[in-house]
Amino acid sequence: MAVTTNRKSEGTRSDEAPLVDRGGRGPLTYDHARFIDAADGTRLFVGILDGPADSELPPAVLCDGIGCDGFVWAYLGPHLARTRTVVHAHYRGHGRSGPPRDRGQLTIRGLAADMLRVLDALEIERALLLGHSMGTQVELELHRAAADRVTGMILICGSWGRVTHTFHGHDALSQVLPTVRDVVRTHPALARALWGHVPPRLAFRLAKLSGEVDPAMLRSEDFHRYWQHISDMEPEVFLQLLDAAGDHSAEDHLSAVPVPCLVMTAEKDTFTPPEIARAMAERLEAGELFEIRGGSHAAPVEQPLAVQLRVDKFLLDHSL
Repeated sequence: MAVTTNRKSEGTRSDEAPLVDRGGRGPLTYDHARFIDAADGTRLFVGILDGPADSELPPAVLCDGIGCDGFVWAYLGPHLARTRTVVHAHYRGHGRSGPPRDRGQLTIRGLAADMLRVLDALEIERALLLGHSMGTQVELELHRAAADRVTGMILICGSWGRVTHTFHGHDALSQVLPTVRDVVRTHPALARALWGHVPPRLAFRLAKLSGEVDPAMLRSEDFHRYWQHISDMEPEVFLQLLDAAGDHSAEDHLSAVPVPCLVMTAEKDTFTPPEIARAMAERLEAGELFEIRGGSHAAPVEQPLAVQLRVDKFLLDHSL
């Protein structure tokens, strides 16, 4: 299936973004890139990895977790592009996208509306959706809004919602988040200074010591790219969206999803515990569950081969 893009040979246009070469190991890079305006005028960056010219497979659309601009797709994105076009949009306030003009749209349904806007702009009639972490909530809402445009879904280390109430198996995060947001709003300069000055090496060490990531499998370079993006974000954008993700739930929509769904969870995921994924797979009409042994919330970059092989099997089994 063709995807409308702005190619380098077409010259410079106002909605184009600088092109970068696709790499192997390393940050997710693109063959083509452009900007698309959201409904409120927010500039959304969209990167595209070309698939084979003769491929008739529906494009894969990648939905990030909160605070991410593609680090988790560094291996799976190029792998999918061997057989199909891959589309990756940065959320408003993330990565190379612009700051949100209407902060009221910093919600899960708002992000899903932005993704639908991207599909329209690229003239994508139907797509395979992949989401990681909060991205699973986004893809579920995108399916709710435009079910006829979704061929299948892959939900990785995610949940149907209410994530601040299940973080580490309890609701402590939901209890402290309002206070944290109040402090950030009251002291924005101090919050910005503290937010952006935790060294990546220190953050990586703390993440390993706390068990949030697999210290034996996660490459420091992958974590550093993630942390650098977190550090560059506006703190209140991150916290407002985290609050929205905690309030949102697509639980009521699970039984209304008829397309094939692969639910991937990780044995040691403390952000979205495996029991949530198991329940989600059971409630989806065509849900399948795959547990990544020893994996953490960052399993797609810790164990990329295991993820790729299971994704390939799912796509082959369902002719997706």
